[in-house]
Amino acid sequence: MRRTAPPLLVVAHGSRDPRHAATVTALVERVRALRPGLCVETAYLDFCAPSVPQVLDRLAAAGAYEVVALPLLLTRAFHARTDVPAVLREARARRPGLTVREAAVLGPSPLLVAALERRLRQAGVRPGDRDSTGVVLASAGSSDPEAIAVIADVAREWRRTGWCAVRPAFASASLPRTEDAVRALRAEGVRRVAVAPYVIAPGRLPDRIAEGARAGGADVLAGVLGPAPELARLLLHRYDAARRAERTAERLSA
Repeated sequence: MRRTAPPLLVVAHGSRDPRHAATVTALVERVRALRPGLCVETAYLDFCAPSVPQVLDRLAAAGAYEVVALPLLLTRAFHARTDVPAVLREARARRPGLTVREAAVLGPSPLLVAALERRLRQAGVRPGDRDSTGVVLASAGSSDPEAIAVIADVAREWRRTGWCAVRPAFASASLPRTEDAVRALRAEGVRRVAVAPYVIAPGRLPDRIAEGARAGGADVLAGVLGPAPELARLLLHRYDAARRAERTAERLSA
């Protein structure tokens, strides 16, 4: 008898800002639409309900034997290294009959860059503007050097697609700030500067990015990634990759 596909549990950080949960809900709805029949659930690490243990308890009570937990995070910074594994370990201890497999974080990925490009187009940047437009890739920020290096790598690779310049910036923990990156590009003679938030949902730090874009005099401010089609596809790619890794491990251990 063929077993059904394990549920996908999207683990979001959570925020006191109601826009955060609304955006996560819209993204998850898009994932469900892309793959009808797949059980897709949402849980939060903090501030919002339901929690990860609550959802896993409910799935186990409904008969799930396995769940793929996917961190809704762009880099392997503190939350991905510490918070998510800790809450999943706790859940495994509470439900020893439930296997919880953790998928990889979302970034880096060409699909994220495609989503950034979509948001810039929606903000008014035309394809022909690329060679005269400098982009500030503005992320939430982290004290983790590896996460900062990943953002710098994304900016460097994105620059090679034809933008006049792409510079990383951070809303917290790291430098430069968004407004400083905008001013630096302007000082170098870049005619048009666009800020592309490398964040998934609205909240305090994305608001700080927007404030920095205005303070620095950016010409264009794109929206957050939100429920972009590319992001929804990426969630399913990470889910599928986690399942492939599971099947490979099972074959090797057989």
